[in-house]
Amino acid sequence: MKRILNIHVFFISGLLFFSSCNVETAPAQEAEQEQEAGHGEEENPNVAELTEEQYQVAGIALGKPQLRNLSNTLALTGKLDLPPQNMASVTAPLGGFIRKTQVLEGTYVKKGDLLATIENPEFVTLQEDYLKEKNRLDYLELEYKRQQELHAEQVSSAKTYQQTVAEYRSVQARVQALEERLAIIGITNGSLRNGKIRRILPLHAPLEGYITYVKADVGQYVAPTDVLFRIADTEHLHVELTVFEKDLTSLKKGQAVRYSLPGESAAQREATIFLIGKEISPERTVRVHAHMEEEDKDLAPGMYVQAQVALDDKQVLSLPEAAVVQENNTSFVFLFTGEEKEGGAVMKRFRMVPVERGVEQGGFVQVALPAGVDTAAENFVIKGAYSLLSKMRNAEEEDEE
Repeated sequence: MKRILNIHVFFISGLLFFSSCNVETAPAQEAEQEQEAGHGEEENPNVAELTEEQYQVAGIALGKPQLRNLSNTLALTGKLDLPPQNMASVTAPLGGFIRKTQVLEGTYVKKGDLLATIENPEFVTLQEDYLKEKNRLDYLELEYKRQQELHAEQVSSAKTYQQTVAEYRSVQARVQALEERLAIIGITNGSLRNGKIRRILPLHAPLEGYITYVKADVGQYVAPTDVLFRIADTEHLHVELTVFEKDLTSLKKGQAVRYSLPGESAAQREATIFLIGKEISPERTVRVHAHMEEEDKDLAPGMYVQAQVALDDKQVLSLPEAAVVQENNTSFVFLFTGEEKEGGAVMKRFRMVPVERGVEQGGFVQVALPAGVDTAAENFVIKGAYSLLSKMRNAEEEDEE
Protein backbone atom coordinates (compact mmCIF):
# COMPACT_ATOMS: atom_id res chain seq x y z
CA MET A 1 0.00 0.00 0.00
CA LYS A 2 2.80 2.40 0.79
CA ARG A 3 4.42 1.74 -2.59
CA ILE A 4 1.14 2.37 -4.48
CA LEU A 5 0.63 5.61 -2.61
CA ASN A 6 4.12 6.83 -3.60
CA ILE A 7 3.40 6.14 -7.30
CA HIS A 8 0.19 8.20 -7.18
CA VAL A 9 1.95 11.11 -5.53
CA PHE A 10 4.74 11.04 -8.19
CA PHE A 11 2.19 10.93 -11.05
CA ILE A 12 0.16 13.88 -9.69
CA SER A 13 3.36 15.92 -9.19
CA GLY A 14 4.36 15.30 -12.82
CA LEU A 15 1.01 16.52 -14.12
CA LEU A 16 1.24 19.68 -12.07
CA PHE A 17 4.81 20.35 -13.39
CA PHE A 18 3.86 19.97 -17.07
CA SER A 19 0.73 22.08 -16.61
CA SER A 20 2.73 24.93 -15.13
CA CYS A 21 5.24 24.77 -18.01
CA ASN A 22 2.46 25.01 -20.60
CA VAL A 23 0.84 27.96 -18.83
CA GLU A 24 4.12 29.86 -18.74
CA THR A 25 5.18 29.01 -22.36
CA ALA A 26 1.98 29.97 -24.25
CA PRO A 27 1.97 33.72 -23.38
CA ALA A 28 5.70 33.92 -24.09
CA GLN A 29 5.20 32.40 -27.57
CA GLU A 30 2.27 34.71 -28.32
CA ALA A 31 4.26 37.77 -27.23
CA GLU A 32 7.23 36.67 -29.33
CA GLN A 33 5.01 36.16 -32.40
CA GLU A 34 3.38 39.60 -31.97
CA GLN A 35 6.82 41.19 -31.59
CA GLU A 36 8.08 39.49 -34.75
CA ALA A 37 4.97 40.55 -36.67
CA GLY A 38 5.27 44.15 -35.53
CA HIS A 39 9.02 44.17 -36.21
CA GLY A 40 8.47 42.92 -39.76
CA GLU A 41 5.93 45.68 -40.49
CA GLU A 42 8.28 48.40 -39.26
CA GLU A 43 11.07 47.13 -41.51
CA ASN A 44 8.97 47.21 -44.70
CA PRO A 45 10.95 49.70 -46.83
CA ASN A 46 7.97 50.48 -49.07
CA VAL A 47 5.46 51.56 -46.41
CA ALA A 48 5.24 54.90 -44.62
CA GLU A 49 2.75 56.46 -42.27
CA LEU A 50 2.31 60.03 -41.09
CA THR A 51 0.27 61.76 -38.47
CA GLU A 52 -2.07 64.53 -39.57
CA GLU A 53 0.45 67.11 -38.34
CA GLN A 54 3.34 65.51 -40.23
CA TYR A 55 1.15 65.31 -43.32
CA GLN A 56 0.49 69.05 -43.20
CA VAL A 57 4.09 69.99 -42.47
CA ALA A 58 5.35 67.93 -45.42
CA GLY A 59 3.01 69.84 -47.74
CA ILE A 60 1.66 66.66 -49.29
CA ALA A 61 -1.06 66.88 -51.92
CA LEU A 62 -2.92 64.00 -53.55
CA GLY A 63 -4.06 63.56 -57.13
CA LYS A 64 -4.43 61.14 -60.01
CA PRO A 65 -2.40 60.55 -63.18
CA GLN A 66 -3.74 62.31 -66.26
CA LEU A 67 -3.46 61.83 -69.99
CA ARG A 68 -1.41 64.67 -71.48
CA ASN A 69 0.06 65.53 -74.84
CA LEU A 70 3.77 65.03 -74.22
CA SER A 71 6.33 64.74 -76.98
CA ASN A 72 9.64 62.99 -77.36
CA THR A 73 12.33 65.63 -77.25
CA LEU A 74 15.81 66.10 -78.68
CA ALA A 75 18.23 67.87 -76.33
CA LEU A 76 20.48 70.39 -78.09
CA THR A 77 22.85 73.23 -77.27
CA GLY A 78 23.56 76.45 -79.10
CA LYS A 79 23.74 80.21 -78.78
CA LEU A 80 21.87 83.40 -79.56
CA ASP A 81 22.82 84.90 -82.89
CA LEU A 82 21.88 87.72 -85.27
CA PRO A 83 21.22 87.82 -89.02
CA PRO A 84 24.12 89.37 -90.99
CA GLN A 85 22.06 92.46 -91.79
CA ASN A 86 21.73 93.20 -88.06
CA MET A 87 25.47 93.30 -87.40
CA ALA A 88 28.08 95.79 -88.61
CA SER A 89 31.85 96.16 -88.36
CA VAL A 90 33.14 99.73 -88.58
CA THR A 91 36.53 100.38 -90.22
CA ALA A 92 38.43 103.39 -91.59
CA PRO A 93 38.34 102.83 -95.39
CA LEU A 94 41.59 104.72 -96.03
CA GLY A 95 43.15 104.24 -92.60
CA GLY A 96 44.61 107.08 -90.55
CA PHE A 97 45.16 108.34 -87.02
CA ILE A 98 42.30 108.37 -84.50
CA ARG A 99 41.80 111.88 -83.14
CA LYS A 100 38.63 111.43 -81.09
CA THR A 101 36.34 108.65 -79.91
CA GLN A 102 33.48 108.77 -77.43
CA VAL A 103 31.77 105.37 -77.25
CA LEU A 104 32.25 102.34 -75.02
CA GLU A 105 31.09 98.75 -75.21
CA GLY A 106 27.40 98.57 -74.37
CA THR A 107 26.67 102.09 -75.66
CA TYR A 108 23.41 102.33 -77.61
CA VAL A 109 23.80 104.32 -80.83
CA LYS A 110 21.46 105.39 -83.61
CA LYS A 111 22.24 105.23 -87.29
CA GLY A 112 24.47 108.17 -88.20
CA ASP A 113 25.79 108.85 -84.69
CA LEU A 114 29.45 109.92 -84.49
CA LEU A 115 31.76 107.10 -83.34
CA ALA A 116 35.23 108.56 -83.95
CA THR A 117 37.22 111.00 -86.09
CA ILE A 118 40.13 109.98 -88.35
CA GLU A 119 43.02 112.11 -89.69
CA ASN A 120 44.94 111.18 -92.82
CA PRO A 121 47.00 113.33 -95.27
CA GLU A 122 45.58 111.24 -98.09
CA PHE A 123 42.20 112.85 -97.41
CA VAL A 124 43.70 116.22 -98.42
CA THR A 125 45.28 114.82 -101.59
CA LEU A 126 42.06 113.12 -102.63
CA GLN A 127 40.01 116.30 -102.22
CA GLU A 128 42.64 118.35 -104.04
CA ASP A 129 42.60 115.96 -107.00
CA TYR A 130 38.84 116.09 -107.14
CA LEU A 131 38.68 119.88 -107.17
CA LYS A 132 41.30 120.08 -109.93
CA GLU A 133 39.54 117.55 -112.11
CA LYS A 134 36.16 119.12 -111.45
CA ASN A 135 37.39 122.53 -112.60
CA ARG A 136 38.95 120.96 -115.66
CA LEU A 137 35.70 119.18 -116.43
CA ASP A 138 33.77 122.44 -116.26
CA TYR A 139 36.16 123.96 -118.83
CA LEU A 140 36.03 120.92 -121.12
CA GLU A 141 32.24 120.88 -120.99
CA LEU A 142 32.14 124.41 -122.43
CA GLU A 143 34.78 123.49 -125.03
CA TYR A 144 32.83 120.36 -125.95
CA LYS A 145 29.67 122.36 -126.58
CA ARG A 146 31.58 124.95 -128.65
CA GLN A 147 33.28 122.28 -130.79
CA GLN A 148 29.95 120.56 -131.23
CA GLU A 149 28.44 123.74 -132.74
CA LEU A 150 31.49 124.35 -134.96
CA HIS A 151 31.43 120.77 -136.16
CA ALA A 152 27.74 121.04 -136.99
CA GLU A 153 28.48 124.15 -139.10
CA GLN A 154 31.52 122.37 -140.62
CA VAL A 155 33.82 125.15 -139.44
CA SER A 156 36.27 122.94 -137.46
CA SER A 157 37.74 119.66 -138.51
CA ALA A 158 36.32 116.34 -137.45
CA LYS A 159 39.64 115.41 -135.82
CA THR A 160 39.56 118.41 -133.47
CA TYR A 161 35.98 117.66 -132.52
CA GLN A 162 36.75 113.99 -131.77
CA GLN A 163 39.77 114.91 -129.61
CA THR A 164 37.64 117.34 -127.59
CA VAL A 165 34.92 114.71 -127.07
CA ALA A 166 37.45 112.07 -125.96
CA GLU A 167 39.17 114.39 -123.49
CA TYR A 168 35.85 115.58 -122.08
CA ARG A 169 34.58 112.04 -121.47
CA SER A 170 37.92 110.95 -119.95
CA VAL A 171 37.90 113.77 -117.41
CA GLN A 172 34.22 113.16 -116.73
CA ALA A 173 34.98 109.54 -115.80
CA ARG A 174 37.90 110.68 -113.64
CA VAL A 175 35.65 113.07 -111.72
CA GLN A 176 33.01 110.38 -111.17
CA ALA A 177 35.66 108.00 -109.84
CA LEU A 178 36.98 110.61 -107.40
CA GLU A 179 33.44 111.34 -106.23
CA GLU A 180 32.95 107.66 -105.41
CA ARG A 181 36.24 107.50 -103.48
CA LEU A 182 35.25 110.59 -101.52
CA ALA A 183 31.85 109.09 -100.79
CA ILE A 184 33.56 106.06 -99.24
CA ILE A 185 35.18 108.28 -96.62
CA GLY A 186 32.03 110.31 -96.09
CA ILE A 187 32.66 113.36 -98.27
CA THR A 188 30.06 114.40 -100.83
CA ASN A 189 30.70 116.65 -103.79
CA GLY A 190 28.23 119.12 -102.34
CA SER A 191 30.40 119.65 -99.26
CA LEU A 192 33.35 120.62 -101.53
CA ARG A 193 31.57 123.25 -103.57
CA ASN A 194 32.90 126.03 -101.38
CA GLY A 195 36.43 124.67 -101.83
CA LYS A 196 37.00 123.88 -98.13
CA ILE A 197 39.33 120.89 -97.73
CA ARG A 198 39.25 118.76 -94.54
CA ARG A 199 42.00 116.62 -93.10
CA ILE A 200 39.90 115.07 -90.28
CA LEU A 201 36.84 113.06 -91.21
CA PRO A 202 34.11 111.41 -89.07
CA LEU A 203 33.18 107.75 -88.70
CA HIS A 204 29.41 107.31 -88.30
CA ALA A 205 27.33 104.37 -87.07
CA PRO A 206 25.97 102.46 -90.11
CA LEU A 207 22.99 101.08 -88.17
CA GLU A 208 21.13 101.37 -84.87
CA GLY A 209 22.13 99.07 -82.04
CA TYR A 210 24.58 98.38 -79.23
CA ILE A 211 28.35 98.71 -79.41
CA THR A 212 29.70 95.22 -78.74
CA TYR A 213 33.39 95.77 -79.55
CA VAL A 214 35.75 98.75 -79.34
CA LYS A 215 39.39 98.92 -80.37
CA ALA A 216 40.09 102.60 -80.97
CA ASP A 217 42.52 104.67 -78.89
CA VAL A 218 43.24 108.34 -79.49
CA GLY A 219 46.47 108.72 -81.49
CA GLN A 220 46.42 105.13 -82.71
CA TYR A 221 47.11 104.49 -86.40
CA VAL A 222 44.61 102.11 -87.95
CA ALA A 223 44.74 100.33 -91.30
CA PRO A 224 41.71 99.94 -93.59
CA THR A 225 41.44 96.28 -92.50
CA ASP A 226 41.31 97.05 -88.75
CA VAL A 227 37.89 96.68 -87.13
CA LEU A 228 37.39 99.62 -84.77
CA PHE A 229 33.80 99.01 -83.64
CA ARG A 230 31.15 96.33 -83.90
CA ILE A 231 27.46 97.17 -83.64
CA ALA A 232 24.65 94.67 -83.02
CA ASP A 233 20.97 95.39 -83.54
CA THR A 234 19.51 92.94 -81.01
CA GLU A 235 15.93 93.47 -82.11
CA HIS A 236 15.97 90.33 -84.26
CA LEU A 237 17.95 87.81 -82.22
CA HIS A 238 17.38 84.17 -83.05
CA VAL A 239 18.42 80.81 -81.59
CA GLU A 240 21.19 79.00 -83.44
CA LEU A 241 21.40 75.31 -82.49
CA THR A 242 24.11 72.76 -83.22
CA VAL A 243 22.68 69.44 -84.43
CA PHE A 244 24.61 66.24 -85.10
CA GLU A 245 24.03 64.71 -88.51
CA LYS A 246 22.44 61.57 -87.00
CA ASP A 247 19.61 63.72 -85.57
CA LEU A 248 19.13 65.91 -88.64
CA THR A 249 16.38 63.79 -90.19
CA SER A 250 14.28 64.23 -87.03
CA LEU A 251 14.01 67.98 -87.56
CA LYS A 252 11.80 70.03 -89.88
CA LYS A 253 10.61 73.59 -90.27
CA GLY A 254 7.88 74.64 -87.88
CA GLN A 255 8.88 72.37 -84.99
CA ALA A 256 8.59 73.87 -81.51
CA VAL A 257 11.74 74.59 -79.52
CA ARG A 258 11.96 75.25 -75.78
CA TYR A 259 15.19 76.79 -74.56
CA SER A 260 16.77 78.32 -71.49
CA LEU A 261 19.60 80.78 -70.90
CA PRO A 262 22.39 80.61 -68.30
CA GLY A 263 20.93 80.90 -64.81
CA GLU A 264 17.44 79.75 -65.83
CA SER A 265 16.31 76.50 -64.21
CA ALA A 266 13.83 75.34 -66.84
CA ALA A 267 13.30 75.71 -70.57
CA GLN A 268 10.47 78.24 -70.46
CA ARG A 269 11.33 80.30 -73.56
CA GLU A 270 9.88 79.24 -76.88
CA ALA A 271 11.03 79.38 -80.49
CA THR A 272 10.17 77.81 -83.86
CA ILE A 273 12.57 76.29 -86.38
CA PHE A 274 12.62 78.34 -89.60
CA LEU A 275 15.89 77.33 -91.26
CA ILE A 276 17.94 74.11 -91.36
CA GLY A 277 21.50 74.32 -92.66
CA LYS A 278 22.67 72.26 -95.62
CA GLU A 279 26.39 72.11 -94.88
CA ILE A 280 27.95 69.59 -92.51
CA SER A 281 30.92 70.89 -90.55
CA PRO A 282 34.15 68.90 -89.93
CA GLU A 283 32.66 68.01 -86.52
CA ARG A 284 29.70 66.38 -88.36
CA THR A 285 27.21 68.99 -87.18
CA VAL A 286 24.68 71.27 -88.88
CA ARG A 287 23.39 74.68 -87.80
CA VAL A 288 19.66 75.06 -87.24
CA HIS A 289 18.02 78.46 -86.75
CA ALA A 290 14.85 79.13 -84.75
CA HIS A 291 12.75 82.31 -84.41
CA MET A 292 12.16 83.48 -80.84
CA GLU A 293 8.46 83.77 -79.96
CA GLU A 294 9.16 86.76 -77.70
CA GLU A 295 12.13 88.88 -78.69
CA ASP A 296 14.17 90.50 -75.92
CA LYS A 297 16.49 93.37 -76.90
CA ASP A 298 18.27 93.15 -73.55
CA LEU A 299 19.80 89.79 -74.47
CA ALA A 300 23.24 89.65 -76.06
CA PRO A 301 24.42 87.74 -79.15
CA GLY A 302 26.58 84.75 -78.30
CA MET A 303 24.72 83.82 -75.10
CA TYR A 304 24.75 80.04 -74.49
CA VAL A 305 21.41 78.21 -74.65
CA GLN A 306 20.15 74.75 -73.80
CA ALA A 307 17.19 73.63 -75.88
CA GLN A 308 14.72 70.83 -76.38
CA VAL A 309 13.01 70.20 -79.71
CA ALA A 310 9.60 68.52 -79.65
CA LEU A 311 9.67 65.62 -82.14
CA ASP A 312 6.11 64.25 -81.87
CA ASP A 313 2.98 64.74 -79.75
CA LYS A 314 1.03 61.90 -78.15
CA GLN A 315 -1.26 61.37 -75.16
CA VAL A 316 0.46 59.52 -72.34
CA LEU A 317 -0.24 58.84 -68.67
CA SER A 318 1.65 61.46 -66.68
CA LEU A 319 2.23 62.86 -63.20
CA PRO A 320 3.89 66.11 -62.07
CA GLU A 321 7.67 65.83 -61.84
CA ALA A 322 7.40 66.48 -58.08
CA ALA A 323 5.46 63.21 -57.73
CA VAL A 324 8.35 60.99 -58.89
CA VAL A 325 11.31 60.38 -56.56
CA GLN A 326 14.64 58.78 -57.35
CA GLU A 327 16.38 56.26 -55.11
CA ASN A 328 19.16 53.81 -56.00
CA ASN A 329 18.76 54.60 -59.73
CA THR A 330 15.09 53.63 -59.58
CA SER A 331 12.04 55.90 -59.88
CA PHE A 332 9.14 55.60 -57.41
CA VAL A 333 5.75 57.15 -56.71
CA PHE A 334 3.67 57.00 -53.52
CA LEU A 335 0.15 55.55 -53.34
CA PHE A 336 -2.18 56.71 -50.58
CA THR A 337 -3.51 53.49 -49.01
CA GLY A 338 -5.89 54.98 -46.44
CA GLU A 339 -6.14 56.05 -42.80
CA GLU A 340 -6.08 54.08 -39.56
CA LYS A 341 -6.51 55.02 -35.90
CA GLU A 342 -3.65 54.13 -33.59
CA GLY A 343 -3.78 55.10 -29.92
CA GLY A 344 -6.28 57.88 -30.54
CA ALA A 345 -4.29 59.36 -33.48
CA VAL A 346 -5.18 59.08 -37.15
CA MET A 347 -2.28 57.73 -39.23
CA LYS A 348 -2.15 58.23 -42.98
CA ARG A 349 -0.53 55.32 -44.79
CA PHE A 350 1.42 55.35 -48.05
CA ARG A 351 3.05 52.70 -50.21
CA MET A 352 6.04 53.28 -52.48
CA VAL A 353 5.63 51.83 -55.99
CA PRO A 354 8.36 51.60 -58.68
CA VAL A 355 7.61 53.22 -62.04
CA GLU A 356 9.34 53.71 -65.38
CA ARG A 357 9.90 57.30 -66.47
CA GLY A 358 9.22 58.35 -70.03
CA VAL A 359 8.91 61.69 -71.79
CA GLU A 360 9.38 64.80 -69.63
CA GLN A 361 7.96 68.14 -70.70
CA GLY A 362 6.48 71.25 -69.12
CA GLY A 363 6.81 70.01 -65.53
CA PHE A 364 5.17 66.63 -66.18
CA VAL A 365 6.67 63.20 -66.70
CA GLN A 366 5.30 60.10 -68.41
CA VAL A 367 5.00 57.14 -66.00
CA ALA A 368 4.49 53.41 -66.59
CA LEU A 369 2.88 51.89 -63.48
CA PRO A 370 3.00 48.23 -62.38
CA ALA A 371 0.16 45.94 -63.40
CA GLY A 372 -2.71 45.94 -60.94
CA VAL A 373 -2.53 49.64 -60.01
CA ASP A 374 -5.92 51.19 -60.69
CA THR A 375 -5.11 54.74 -61.79
CA ALA A 376 -8.78 55.73 -61.71
CA ALA A 377 -9.34 54.59 -58.12
CA GLU A 378 -5.95 55.20 -56.47
CA ASN A 379 -4.75 58.53 -55.14
CA PHE A 380 -1.09 59.45 -55.69
CA VAL A 381 1.18 61.86 -53.87
CA ILE A 382 1.69 64.63 -56.43
CA LYS A 383 3.41 67.08 -54.09
CA GLY A 384 5.77 66.50 -51.16
CA ALA A 385 6.97 63.09 -52.34
CA TYR A 386 10.60 63.74 -51.39
CA SER A 387 9.55 64.90 -47.92
CA LEU A 388 7.66 61.63 -47.50
CA LEU A 389 10.68 59.62 -48.67
CA SER A 390 12.95 61.46 -46.24
CA LYS A 391 10.54 60.84 -43.35
CA MET A 392 10.36 57.14 -44.20
CA ARG A 393 14.13 56.68 -44.37
CA ASN A 394 14.72 58.65 -41.16
CA ALA A 395 12.20 56.43 -39.37
CA GLU A 396 14.08 53.33 -40.53
CA GLU A 397 17.39 54.71 -39.20
CA GLU A 398 15.78 55.44 -35.80
CA ASP A 399 14.40 51.88 -35.64
CA GLU A 400 17.84 50.43 -36.40
CA GLU A 401 19.38 52.46 -33.58
